[in-house]
Amino acid sequence: MNYSSPHTFHIPVMGIAYTIDTPLKVARFGISSVVSIVEDNLIEEIRKFYCKQENEEYIPIRQYDFDSRARRITSYLNLVYKIVLKQIEKLKSEPFTKGSDIIKYFELLPTTSSLKVLYDKMMKTKDIKEKISLQAILRKKISAGSIDVNVMTKCDKTNYSKEGDALPVEFSDAMAALRGYAMSNLNSSIVFSAGLNPRLYSYCERFKDFFPDENGNLKKKIILKVSDYRSAIIQGKFLAKKGLWVSEFRIESGLNCGGHAFATDGYLLAPILEEFKLNKNNLVNELFEIYNKALEQKKINTFREKPKIKISVQGGIGTANENKFLLEYYNIDSTGWGSPFLLVPEVTNVDDETLQQLIEAKKEDFYLSDASPLGIPFHNFRKSSANAEKNERIEKGKPGSPCYNKYLAFNTEFTERPICTASRQYQDLKTKDLMTKSLFTNIHSEELTKITEKECICQGLGTSVFLKNKIPPPHKIKSVSICPGPNLAYFSSVFSLRDMVDHIYGRKNILNNSHRPNMFINELILYVNYLSKEIKKYNESINEKQSHYLKVFKNNLLTGIAYYKQLADSMTRELEDRKQSFIEDLKKIETSLANIQIPGPEVLV
Repeated sequence: MNYSSPHTFHIPVMGIAYTIDTPLKVARFGISSVVSIVEDNLIEEIRKFYCKQENEEYIPIRQYDFDSRARRITSYLNLVYKIVLKQIEKLKSEPFTKGSDIIKYFELLPTTSSLKVLYDKMMKTKDIKEKISLQAILRKKISAGSIDVNVMTKCDKTNYSKEGDALPVEFSDAMAALRGYAMSNLNSSIVFSAGLNPRLYSYCERFKDFFPDENGNLKKKIILKVSDYRSAIIQGKFLAKKGLWVSEFRIESGLNCGGHAFATDGYLLAPILEEFKLNKNNLVNELFEIYNKALEQKKINTFREKPKIKISVQGGIGTANENKFLLEYYNIDSTGWGSPFLLVPEVTNVDDETLQQLIEAKKEDFYLSDASPLGIPFHNFRKSSANAEKNERIEKGKPGSPCYNKYLAFNTEFTERPICTASRQYQDLKTKDLMTKSLFTNIHSEELTKITEKECICQGLGTSVFLKNKIPPPHKIKSVSICPGPNLAYFSSVFSLRDMVDHIYGRKNILNNSHRPNMFINELILYVNYLSKEIKKYNESINEKQSHYLKVFKNNLLTGIAYYKQLADSMTRELEDRKQSFIEDLKKIETSLANIQIPGPEVLV
């Protein structure tokens, strides 16, 4: 099957289950999307569901069967591949009549696409022979969107046998997930997020699909999600030395995104994109030299010419003008549109109750929390049923959740075998430990909040797909966690796939009436608020290293503001009043930032 998306955007992974079957809904229209492969119990349930839907034989893979995690992932991805293949063949054979998927395929394309131009020509011609000839050409050019997968590299805990014995390292969560993908039939990409995991990256060497075939093609490609250029260089070189090529660097805003937020040291998105723009050729040349030497040493086929490295960006994009600016000014290959698609039921899995809550949500309902057991800032939604359930348990004096999956069980503070900080077991132990300390009431309260704020996102981020598809949820859990980025505050309706795609390409505007600053301004505000929060965290006990970190953070923000002042003149797609608003916002934020004092061990600077 040909995977060469004619679109200039992709749908990133969202949570554990919000995009678990998105390729089945959009790939036939040439739209690429990303599936999370972290939760194999959920994956097995969704495979069972779709086998029944598609009249495919379902042979269960039990939890304690040999290599069950990898085999479940392989089986599901192969099923998705098979279904999309059937969808594409059906679409190609359809007549060009109103309401057909083949018509929808071409009408969704960007207006500037050569394929869209050809389609428009076919629709307008009165010559029957020419129309039939053009239709035949169009059918041949149809390609599916890529069925990509995501592995969060930090989610790589050790697993245990039914008898309680630790399994070998290759059966850890991330390693088994990688193996599950590598053994699948997919010709697509794996997205590594959350930073470098040496043993996981090295494990890619075990699978031939990550190396070029005799024609120089890669069946399985690697995409690295990065927050800055330095991270791209470090991770890219690590992989290149092993003969593994990075086909795409996916740059994500440190804070203006959904899910876990990996804040930079004050480096803002546009200056980061500028660095990639200026250094892309050097990046390709440097990695290619290292890469080919590694292939020669392994006696594997080398590339005849330098392969392409794509650069994509995601996080907080909200208008067609912003989308076009990123593509054109920074020479970006693709943009990622995530959170807005949570309001598109034909694309993502959001249950009816949560969907209605998102539609009615205000800006303040989306916030950066400390809810994740990973200890990484996590975008959260105040009105979610999981948040309500968590607060109810706290009020009853029984904080914490049952821990069934243990995907984020990393803490050994009280136990020999790791447990999750969101679990009832950990929070009970930690609360009792807190009671033994003689703390002032306000400090005790703050420490208790830190303990009980942790939320079971393993279960919560997967529940919605069960509720939406009327599948009995495991352990009868019905509370939903959802982690949209703050950009969702500017979208307030249920949309169709066509609505959202038309909005992305500027054929329609679906934003609500709230005042929405430019995406770069929104990110800058988030970073200033983050800096203020970091300063409060240290209180009066700051040391020199921490003080230096905060000073560097502030200076990087000021440097970013100076860059944006210069950039304003290049924002030619924005109306003058929008550009003026952008400049005025910068001035206000700069003044506010200048007034933020960075504490030092002895004096205020």
